Amino acid sequence: MISDIIQAQQVVLLFKQRAVQHIVISPGSRNAPLTLSFSEDPFFTCYSIVDERCAAHFALGIAQQLKEPVAVVCTSGSALLNYYPAVTEAYYSEIPLIVLSADRPPHKIDIGDGQTIKQQHVYANHIIYDTQLEMIEKLDDLEAITTNERLIHKAITASVSQNGPVHINVPFEEPLYNIIEKAIIQPSQTSIKENEVASIPQKFQEQWGKAGRKLIILSTLNPNVLSKEDLDLLTADPAVLIMSEVSCNINHDNVIWGIDTLIAPIEKDPETIAYLQPDMVITIGGMIVSKKIKQFLRKFEPQHHYHIGHRRAYDTFFKLSGHIKMNPSTWVAQLEPSTGNSDYGAYWLAFFKTYVEKRVSYLHNMPWSDFKAFKLLFEQLPNNIVLQLGNSSTIRYAQLFPMNATHAIFSNRGTSGIDGCTSTAIGAAVAGSKPTVFITGDLSFFYDSNALWNNYIPSSFKIIVINNSGGGIFRILPGDKENHNFQTYFETTHQLDASHLCAMHGVDYHRVDEEHAFAKAYKTFIEDNSKPQLLEVFTPRLENDTVLLDYFKFLK
Repeated sequence: MISDIIQAQQVVLLFKQRAVQHIVISPGSRNAPLTLSFSEDPFFTCYSIVDERCAAHFALGIAQQLKEPVAVVCTSGSALLNYYPAVTEAYYSEIPLIVLSADRPPHKIDIGDGQTIKQQHVYANHIIYDTQLEMIEKLDDLEAITTNERLIHKAITASVSQNGPVHINVPFEEPLYNIIEKAIIQPSQTSIKENEVASIPQKFQEQWGKAGRKLIILSTLNPNVLSKEDLDLLTADPAVLIMSEVSCNINHDNVIWGIDTLIAPIEKDPETIAYLQPDMVITIGGMIVSKKIKQFLRKFEPQHHYHIGHRRAYDTFFKLSGHIKMNPSTWVAQLEPSTGNSDYGAYWLAFFKTYVEKRVSYLHNMPWSDFKAFKLLFEQLPNNIVLQLGNSSTIRYAQLFPMNATHAIFSNRGTSGIDGCTSTAIGAAVAGSKPTVFITGDLSFFYDSNALWNNYIPSSFKIIVINNSGGGIFRILPGDKENHNFQTYFETTHQLDASHLCAMHGVDYHRVDEEHAFAKAYKTFIEDNSKPQLLEVFTPRLENDTVLLDYFKFLK
């Protein structure tokens, strides 16, 4: 069964031809031709998510894991505006997402009809490609049929080749609910060109060979982008120092995994920090989490900055010299040997390892706090999981710990917002082949609480909420924290817990208020896979920032 509206048939048939299989649908009337057509075809895996903001992030999580486009379908009006946070996340995280928005016919826009807005180009600043299809009333309108096919193919190709969101606006006239046995059109076939493989420019090879201090920063990456052999080759060069972030999915003995742990104790020591200044910076991956490394490289500028890989290149340090668009592993294989002597890599790796040894006593003796809770969690998380990390404090605390090499780690670091993190993690859990654990903060979790209004949450899915009764990250920042203004408008203190949300949505709830209760509650939480589990860990709001700041002081 399929809609009798020709442009709806075109969308569904071409999506099927191009193997866009996962369709996340939010209820509405104007999108009925698409909803009926997708849901009646067994080729498609369809999901029904009421809240469009959650729906789009849920789709984002599926696309994140499958590395292929996932479509979201909504009705006209404000519905597609609720997709916007996920669209921007897809844009900056470079994840393929296809927005299919139903619309009224062009002549019925701005005439006073309800649920009608100007939908064309609504995502203009954060979209890879957007288009509006033609309305087709008759099969002999060959020009419109051909135009629509071209536009749909172009949108799907852009999402795949450029790894980002695209928007297809589809106008429909009533009646909307008529369906027929078989489509009355057949789409033409198309061929897709593969990306060409680039080579390293000779200018880069010359600069690489001469540089005595080469800093490589690994940020957000999918697992297995660089192999152990790639890292062995890179770190064999004595002029190379590699720093990794938690979301890069890299583990290697000769890579510095704690950027802030290295920089924070020396950032006010001008002589020591100056010796860290590189001649050349190489970035591989997406957005960089560490504010300290960005501040450092903007102050102690490198001569050259190159970005490697197909991800978008940003001039983060205002020194971008070029973008080498090739697989990072291929780039490593094509590097020419360096000339000259250097102790840059060995010196800073040894420097970092002294901090790692020194911090043991502090971590052991620190009181119950956010920091202690994260320590216990990262020590005890099971092997072979997908670890989804929330934003704000969660990702920053995670940066202070070495990650388990069996974990695949993901986080919404495109726009780095707190919205949609839970929904994304649930989508990833649905699409992934391994159990998923999601760690988040209280404000982020409550902000996206409709994420639990979802019939597809796997029974093995687990949520850990670190509840410090507000936006604890603001207590780390400068300023007077003991006044009404700060607590109301920045920290936004509260006394909420997740127990009633869990009861409403059928999630098992576990609560921890202090360290001695952690072990027992955690064991039950992690071992029970009969239904989704949530562990809420409460920490002291007024002490968390002191414990963290004292850590960096201790390392000096």
